[in-house]
Amino acid sequence: MTNQFDLVVIGGGPGGYVAAVRGAQLGLNVAVIEQRATLGGTCLNVGCIPSKALLDSTELFHQAKTKFSVHGIDISEPKANWKQMLQRKRDVVATTTKGIDFLMQKNKITRFVGKGTIQSPTTVSVANNGETSLVTGGKILIATGSTVTPISTVPFDGKRIISSDEALELPEIPTTMIIIGGGVIGVEMGSIYARLGTKVTIVETMDGLIPTMDRELGRALEKSLRHLDMVFHFGTKVTSAISGDTVVTVSAEDKRGELVTLTADYVLVAVGRRPNTDGLGLDGLGIPVDSRGRIEINDHYQTSVPSIYAIGDVVRGIMLAHKASEEGVACVEQMVGQKSHVNYDAIPGVVYTWPEVASVGKTEDELKQAGIPFKKGNAPFKASGRARAAEESDGFIKVLAHKETDEILGIHMIGPRVADLIAEAVVAVEYRASAEDIGIMSHPHPTFSETLKEAALAASGNRAIHF
Repeated sequence: MTNQFDLVVIGGGPGGYVAAVRGAQLGLNVAVIEQRATLGGTCLNVGCIPSKALLDSTELFHQAKTKFSVHGIDISEPKANWKQMLQRKRDVVATTTKGIDFLMQKNKITRFVGKGTIQSPTTVSVANNGETSLVTGGKILIATGSTVTPISTVPFDGKRIISSDEALELPEIPTTMIIIGGGVIGVEMGSIYARLGTKVTIVETMDGLIPTMDRELGRALEKSLRHLDMVFHFGTKVTSAISGDTVVTVSAEDKRGELVTLTADYVLVAVGRRPNTDGLGLDGLGIPVDSRGRIEINDHYQTSVPSIYAIGDVVRGIMLAHKASEEGVACVEQMVGQKSHVNYDAIPGVVYTWPEVASVGKTEDELKQAGIPFKKGNAPFKASGRARAAEESDGFIKVLAHKETDEILGIHMIGPRVADLIAEAVVAVEYRASAEDIGIMSHPHPTFSETLKEAALAASGNRAIHF
């Protein structure tokens, strides 16, 4: 097997494997180096895919308990089979990662298992089980992703103080759980367990949930999650956690400076992620990283060493699987002389709670801070016949448009299936559509998508019909 390639990709996650496939499509001889036994990175193995599998299973369980009867479906009290839920999750992950193996074979991409360290501008060493091999490439692409961010005052023990990795494989359904962090990971994992009957408490330093998204979404999501009996402590900073044999005691300080003491079976630390840049050999090559450990790149994803590139969670920007994939494609296409780009204003964000949350473009706060004049239209799902028929009338869609030109600047949603509805909003932002453009387009009736049409009509001049 040759160890000489046109492109060597370090990392087999959504950024790395997509870049590798695109490189092979463009005629490059490509190798992928991944230290996990399976490809797919954090997303497919211990992130996006397994968490969505459990989110879907637990939402079905919750629906059976709370909504089947109103639909005329009478069943005995459902019981959660946690062991089967976990097995289904593992099966979904296994099927998905095998799919990536198929893509590698189909595109004749060479796979190396082990830890990749860059030795020179064209050479990577691969360490695996005490053995080391050298792989050379005309170009090297770093796509090593990220890992959970620890808190110095609440160190992981992997047993009672856990990360999202362990939270996806708990041996039993906890009676109580404290989640430190009210961002995407915190509310998704909290939803999984709260639906199963766990008493979930979220401790967040900011003044609301999902603080990086539009404020109205956070407030609406909080209201929804309270129906699952979730408890929230906002403006509260955790100062320590003491783990015992069966419980963890958490000490925190609220916004008034008063001590808050909480106990639970488990404490999940979900305060974000950090780039996987340690041990790559960047120092020896003079490749700088910023204060957060992110690799500095130019507009073509090149580092200070022209033959070495970086994408995804290890570089600037939001940490999202689809952002990494788009960067992987653009980066490789630019390597071969194509004029590709990524529109970072059109990268959507999604929270897979129920109701779901989705957003693209600017928030109200961002527009206000930038001094951009805007108008908005809000349409509630309760005005949608399809939502009422589905017993899913919670939530709304908000369209933000330029006050003078009517160009759509941001669209924010909370409601049923908005993780899919956001795609239309992405198209609108990408092609600089006006609110009127979306408002006058025919949307099928009855569908959830009509709520976006109504919000666009409301933004374009108080033209909404159904509310």
